[in-house]
Amino acid sequence: MSIEQEIKDRALALGFDAVGITDASPIDSEEVERLRAWLASGRAGQMAYLHRNFEKRVDPGSLLEGARSVIVVALNYKLREEEATDPAADAKFGTVAEYARYEDYHDFMRPLLHELAQRVREATGEKHRFKVCVDSVPLAERALAVRAGLGFIGKNHMFIHPKLGPQVFLGEVVTTASLVPDDPVAGVCISCGRCVRMCPTGALEADGQFDARKCISYLTIEHKGAIEPELAKQVGDRVFGCDQCVSVCPHRHGAPARANAPFRFYPGRARLELGRTGAMTAESFAAEFEGSPISRAGLDGLGRNAQICMDNAQSG
Repeated sequence: MSIEQEIKDRALALGFDAVGITDASPIDSEEVERLRAWLASGRAGQMAYLHRNFEKRVDPGSLLEGARSVIVVALNYKLREEEATDPAADAKFGTVAEYARYEDYHDFMRPLLHELAQRVREATGEKHRFKVCVDSVPLAERALAVRAGLGFIGKNHMFIHPKLGPQVFLGEVVTTASLVPDDPVAGVCISCGRCVRMCPTGALEADGQFDARKCISYLTIEHKGAIEPELAKQVGDRVFGCDQCVSVCPHRHGAPARANAPFRFYPGRARLELGRTGAMTAESFAAEFEGSPISRAGLDGLGRNAQICMDNAQSG
């Protein structure tokens, strides 16, 4: 058995659903320029962190001196059938995006990636250095996942695994170990256009551009301050995030549900009581959402979202 296969087997044994390997070279220059142009267009909105450390974001080797390889893993978060059954629609409640009904995936995946890095040491017999990355580290992880042979980017700008679909979290181990890279897969988005047509605000544009400033996920999570009235109307009852472009994706249908049992799911977070959410104090917010992706919105942001949902319910 090759060292690479040993590492992959260990990743799967740890509970990841897919794993691939690529080298630590910069991402494709065409992709770099596309990202640079997107940021320059202002479509990233208030996400200033995307502008910082740009060179590190597009070059994994700049994150770790002597880096030679990147191990990319995917964790499936598609709800199981019994988890996907939401409570009946009620104007008093707001909907939470499916990924945020779990524990914080950053906290869940990091220790597993550290275990995987240790397995690399055992398999290679080297005291290699490594850096674990889970979303919050500046790294163009979707481009690396494509290069590592795990899938492709859809018209909804989501990473899509051919078998697992678009509902996957990505994580990486950047390492100084020299590993044989995988080849990209042949799968591509079928470009049916459903995600573009069904996007409530037009954030997904027909020419393939994505304007985060209109995206409900961005507005309810990243955006600070008031939301433009016309966009607020399109938020509907979404108090945190939006699943629309994922739920209509054909690659989602037929994909398996979550297999990782230890990844904790909280059914009570599917819908939040708006009045109670809007009246939270800093203390009650911290107690309620510690270890949850929902904490990302902050007390003020979640309260704003709750008020928007209540206003939308009253206006019919």
